[in-house]
Amino acid sequence: MKRSLHRMVTPLILAAAAVVVVVWAHQGAAGAEVGVLATGKLAERVREHLALCAVSTALAVLAAIPAGIAATRPGLRRLAPPLLFVANVGQSVPTVAVLALAFSVTGIGFRTAVIGLWAYSLLPVLRNTVAGLAGVDPATVEAARGMGMSPAQVLRRVELPLAWPVVMAGIRTAAVVNVGTAALATFVGAGGLGELITIGLDNQRDRVLYTGAALTALLALTVDWALGTLAEVTRRPGR
Repeated sequence: MKRSLHRMVTPLILAAAAVVVVVWAHQGAAGAEVGVLATGKLAERVREHLALCAVSTALAVLAAIPAGIAATRPGLRRLAPPLLFVANVGQSVPTVAVLALAFSVTGIGFRTAVIGLWAYSLLPVLRNTVAGLAGVDPATVEAARGMGMSPAQVLRRVELPLAWPVVMAGIRTAAVVNVGTAALATFVGAGGLGELITIGLDNQRDRVLYTGAALTALLALTVDWALGTLAEVTRRPGR
């Protein structure tokens, strides 16, 4: 009951905080700040930021979960170390460097930012997929096989449901990290809330800077709440 109440109250608090930030930004805006902090412009930056995070996280999920499943299959477990190494490289290299490398291939814009964010978000999803599936009790898997289930049925009906909370935690981590990292997308012309932060820093406009930073933080908290709620809704009954 307490957890359900928390899930219901959190979005209301976040929405109220966003309204406070926008009202504060408008009340003190002067000169060039008025255009940058207009409600339509802020909404556009939020949409750009969300699009970057959603597409890059979705692509990471589509790549990392099948790779994690493959790395935990009998006969293919030797793939796990090299796959995790490659994903580690993607996250250990600074995001700006990844964006610069992507820029040299794809040029400026949305696609370049998505490539950089995708590389940065692979590791949490892949690592948690491998850990979640590896943590399934072997006795449970053997019992399912003894009931006549095929390997695909065991994976779909036993292993993935049991590993899902761990997998979902990796997706949640990747998405929240992506929200913060996506602020760097402005350096390759992909927009987002990072543009407000850059404008504020370059022009010494503290109000613009603080607005961009506050909205980015609130967006990260909102994504964390949304995926946490999804994890609760999709978990197996009785767990």
